[in-house]
Amino acid sequence: MFQLDDGSYIFPAPEYALHEPNGLLAIGGDLAVGRLQSAYYEGIFPWFNPTEIPLWWSPDPRAVLLPAEIHISRTTKKRMRKTAYTITLNHDFEQVIAACAQRQEGTWITHQIIEAYTALHQLGVAHSVEVWYNTKLIGGLYGVNVGKIFCGESMFSRVTDGSKYALIAFYHHFLRFGGKLFDCQIINAYTASLGVKEIPRVQFLNYLYQYRDQPIDKACWLKQTISLPSAAEINHFE
Repeated sequence: MFQLDDGSYIFPAPEYALHEPNGLLAIGGDLAVGRLQSAYYEGIFPWFNPTEIPLWWSPDPRAVLLPAEIHISRTTKKRMRKTAYTITLNHDFEQVIAACAQRQEGTWITHQIIEAYTALHQLGVAHSVEVWYNTKLIGGLYGVNVGKIFCGESMFSRVTDGSKYALIAFYHHFLRFGGKLFDCQIINAYTASLGVKEIPRVQFLNYLYQYRDQPIDKACWLKQTISLPSAAEINHFE
């Protein structure tokens, strides 16, 4: 494990990450905008407890959602057809990240994390998706854009399928604008049910090196309302 130089934003290669704990690569540094951008550009992300100094990770395998591999259950499809929710992009980043931090089991999304990613949002690098019922925020997600890759950080839901609606709507919006990969970092049962799978880190890095310098249309990130996919679009991507 490497100790980061406070005066440099250079990271060691992900291949040097530990096997146990899986993916731990470096320790130290801060959450300056430049350091965060450098980390994501190399396939590295911060994850640490509130009492710890920053820890930087690049796990092997890596959890990703590839184009045409999203899974939407029959139950969710039925609910989608009846939903009266509104889904927006970049309307309220601060409220989304604050909601993601509100977890009964505790959270790694500290005030320090919120400040750092809000700064990235203000630079147009981090983005949020909001699901609304009238004026009430009932679901959402946020993450970081690197070229034609979106690195999902966290999501939340206050109603059944709230976070699923955010992911499904944004996934199809991102693909329409030429997005190539949705990085989910570490798999869990919830994301696996949506089609997220694990691939070797070397394969993820190949995707990253291919797409990180390919800019996506800036219109993708404009403050806007986005829609859940139609039945035809779902069939096309599945």
